[in-house]
Amino acid sequence: MRTRTRLIRSNLKHARAAWGHIPSLTLRALDELTRKYHLSLALGDVNYINERWYVTHAGLLRLAERRCCLGIRVQPVREFCDFSSCRWVFKAIVYKTAGSKGFVGYGDADASNVSSLVRGAEMRVAETRAVNRALRKAYGIGLCSVEELGWPSSVSGPSDNHARPSEPRASNGANNGHPRLRDKLCLLIRKYELDPTLVKRYAADFCGTEALRDASRDLVGAFISRLAEEAAKDRTALVCKLNSYNQLAEVKS
Repeated sequence: MRTRTRLIRSNLKHARAAWGHIPSLTLRALDELTRKYHLSLALGDVNYINERWYVTHAGLLRLAERRCCLGIRVQPVREFCDFSSCRWVFKAIVYKTAGSKGFVGYGDADASNVSSLVRGAEMRVAETRAVNRALRKAYGIGLCSVEELGWPSSVSGPSDNHARPSEPRASNGANNGHPRLRDKLCLLIRKYELDPTLVKRYAADFCGTEALRDASRDLVGAFISRLAEEAAKDRTALVCKLNSYNQLAEVKS
């Protein structure tokens, strides 16, 4: 009980720190998610996009581990896959117990329903989406997962995310269902398992500002594109570069 209470307080604290003002009903929903599924914002189990909570692949896997999931079987649905057009469909079955018949989930991905940040990785996206749907069915989670979101193919960069003049937003806000720059960066960090603190230092250096929050939207968008390219090309080299910012900070201190 005490652990759950601490987690609820921690989630509320992290939510306000990361996204500022959040409607009370939305915070209540986070409270219920924490109580029922023991999801942690700090660990990246859930994310807040367009004023809605979304569970993440990492959060679902941790939930399955806590509930002692027996196993997950994943396989491509070959009749619906097309290698030439990078279209993939996967089927996942989650077995909660030895006698379980399994909970089935399907996931598809192609260039029309994935973010430009993961273009070229449609097969892995489809597999992840299938696993997510099967896990959500198995454990009764009605929330959509972040990885299942089908970003429009027109979302190719920060210049596409212009908000309507009548809609107030932050400098890295979102509109019309498009992901915010902050959320794009979070997805990149999670996908390539990067250190968020070091990424922020690299971003500030790239943008020429003291902190990432001081950078303009165009600069942040350019940094995200650069980070995506470097991570996809050579993650090991990128990690080494990020570690250099840690060493630099130690020298300064």
